[in-house]
Amino acid sequence: MTRVASLYLPQLPIERLRRLERPSAPLDAAALAPRFLPPIDDDPGACSVPRGGGWRPGARWAQGAPGTAPAQADIDALPAHQRPTMREMGRRSESADHPFRAMAPDDGMPSCEPSPVRVAHSHPSRWTKPVVLIARSGQRDVVTATCPAALELGLRPGMAAAHARALVSDLDVHDADRAADAAWLERLSLHAVRHWTPTASTCDPDGLWLDVTGTTHLFGGEARFCRRVLRFLQRLGFTASIAIAGTPGAAHALARFGGHAVTLLPPRAEALAIADLPLAALRIPADTLATASRFGLERIADLYAMPRGPLAKRLGLKTVERLDQARGLVAEPIVPVVPFEAPRAERRLLEPIVTAEAINQVIVDLLADLVHDLQGRRLGLRTAVLTCQRVDGLAQRMAVGTARATRDARHLARMFAMRVERIDPGLGIEKMQLAAPRVEDLQPVAIASGLLDIAHAPDIAPLVDQLAGRAGDAALFRVSAVESDVPERAVRRTAPLATTSGWPAWRRPVRLLQRPESLTSVVALLPDHAPRRFSWRGTAYRVTAGEGPERVHGEWWSSASEMWAVRDYFMVETAGGERFWLFRRGDGIDAPTGDLSWYLHGVFG
Repeated sequence: MTRVASLYLPQLPIERLRRLERPSAPLDAAALAPRFLPPIDDDPGACSVPRGGGWRPGARWAQGAPGTAPAQADIDALPAHQRPTMREMGRRSESADHPFRAMAPDDGMPSCEPSPVRVAHSHPSRWTKPVVLIARSGQRDVVTATCPAALELGLRPGMAAAHARALVSDLDVHDADRAADAAWLERLSLHAVRHWTPTASTCDPDGLWLDVTGTTHLFGGEARFCRRVLRFLQRLGFTASIAIAGTPGAAHALARFGGHAVTLLPPRAEALAIADLPLAALRIPADTLATASRFGLERIADLYAMPRGPLAKRLGLKTVERLDQARGLVAEPIVPVVPFEAPRAERRLLEPIVTAEAINQVIVDLLADLVHDLQGRRLGLRTAVLTCQRVDGLAQRMAVGTARATRDARHLARMFAMRVERIDPGLGIEKMQLAAPRVEDLQPVAIASGLLDIAHAPDIAPLVDQLAGRAGDAALFRVSAVESDVPERAVRRTAPLATTSGWPAWRRPVRLLQRPESLTSVVALLPDHAPRRFSWRGTAYRVTAGEGPERVHGEWWSSASEMWAVRDYFMVETAGGERFWLFRRGDGIDAPTGDLSWYLHGVFG
């Protein structure tokens, strides 16, 4: 079940301008200090209201918030003998409109000063002067956006700027910047992709589309998700409304014409929800709206009963498509924004190519273009994907990876050349594309001076890449030491270019078996001598020299069974010249330390 959210910012150009012009006032310590309310007096005492009744302006029960007067509804609720007299009522100071400014204009002529305006906005104090944005349209300047105060004064988008200045003398006029508005919407959509939903798209010029299918439960439901988005925009200084529906068209219409800050539409209720909305909610052109008004069509519900043929002939196919998209009869895909555009290069060939030499030459040209793009972005390639489009419509793909970020075109060309035989050109390749889906930062590195005698370790990353291309990535690794006394736990595999930690001072075999293998027919003197004879994998060996023991205790902190475990390791050399690393379980004295069995754990070079 698809769920799409439409985010609408009606005052985006004006509020973005206000946000840029907002001065950065210094922090006031008094304003940041905590404010404590006076304690509540649950027992005001008998003297608060005298028994004889009457109005006492200083009574505690009559005192509201500081600087406020009792409401008329509270006064009317009092008994008649406790209501204040007119004289006492006259003592209160109340604001009153200017007598001349409050008068209506005579004979239909505009007054010298505009009438007082009460802006229906969440922050009326923000708009100190009416603000409009204008843009050049042909030979005149046209109003493109207005603040709420300007709307109350009768200024509308589409009005000539000269007309707006004539109606309001103290008008604050600014040039519209559609590119900056679009850039801000793009930034907001990228923020949405990173924090709210993986699919978001801009809805020019004043909104976003968010595909919230399967994501709102992470925020506690659709209602909490909508409140979270609105609070985020409110902190930024923007007014917004949001609607969630099953189709993008219905969400777009309800967010702009629904009349509510948050609208949550149940599934499969789009046709009924948008029926009473005006035709402008369908995102149809202005000339189509004018044509519909001449036919008496004002609401979306007026289009439901009309046959499709006459409707498309009178209002165009676009109107029918928008109507079906809003009701969910026709799909309306959302083209998501991409947080990062991967570097890519492309070649369209005049004639299909089939030979390996021609393919390698095109790869070299693609790498030159791709490296130039990476240099401009200061990025290094870690993975490159080559796509070859054949004339029969099939695509051949080949990928290479690097152990370290690089921009070396020659090295990358050699890696592709080693795998070019994997491409099946078929009847010919007509288009080739090279993309870098995985990149990393690669900043310039200062080259050391030749005057200094400093030894630098050679860069083995190209060697690792070529070996991995032949043997596979899993065949290359390094061995690093781990803090453990047990030999099989003291080493681990790491990446080929990883920095390894130091090795212990004790000598260890070149090849360490994954699991120690038991020995048979062992002849040894207890407790501290190396064996004289033993058999391993069906072969008998006679020891000519031995060294040891090296005692290793069990790790009792990791396993209770190793509390008293002891291993005595010996390095032995046989008559045939082989060198082995053997150990005996137990110290040869105390039985709890081991059963005195022998094992082979490693082979020296």
